[in-house]
Amino acid sequence: MVKKYITKSERETIVLGKKIAAGLRGGEVLGLTGDLGSGKTVFTKGLAKGLGIKKNITSPTFVLMKVYKIQNSTFVPSSGRGKFKIQNFVHVDAYRLNNERDLLDIGLGEYLGDKNSVVVIEWADKVKKIFKGGRHLQIKIKSGKTNKREIIIWKKKK
Repeated sequence: MVKKYITKSERETIVLGKKIAAGLRGGEVLGLTGDLGSGKTVFTKGLAKGLGIKKNITSPTFVLMKVYKIQNSTFVPSSGRGKFKIQNFVHVDAYRLNNERDLLDIGLGEYLGDKNSVVVIEWADKVKKIFKGGRHLQIKIKSGKTNKREIIIWKKKK
């Protein structure tokens, strides 16, 4: 199922990220695509806030991957349905990469599909092979005039 959202400001994009975070259970890999400056990192900030991360989220362009520990290891989604032990929020920027091997070499493999982790990969189209099997969401962000963004989310087929 494909869902489309329109946000009209950075704040609305963050709120949407928080809303999507409320539905995460752990083990998901979210692949973000979109042009430079389209809002991938802004959306990721919302995801992190939705998972209870208080640190400022910045794009890991030069370090490739940042792992944020979730302080309260029992995450209660805003929907109130159940508790999940999401302990790691892994933020990856694949912009400078040519293939998946580089990410696996720096340890991403230990987080992929891990039920205690959520992985977000910006520029996911550069590392397509990472998305085999498992629970994956694809998120395409298209920027429009001013701060308007169209955000399209769908589950990746196995």
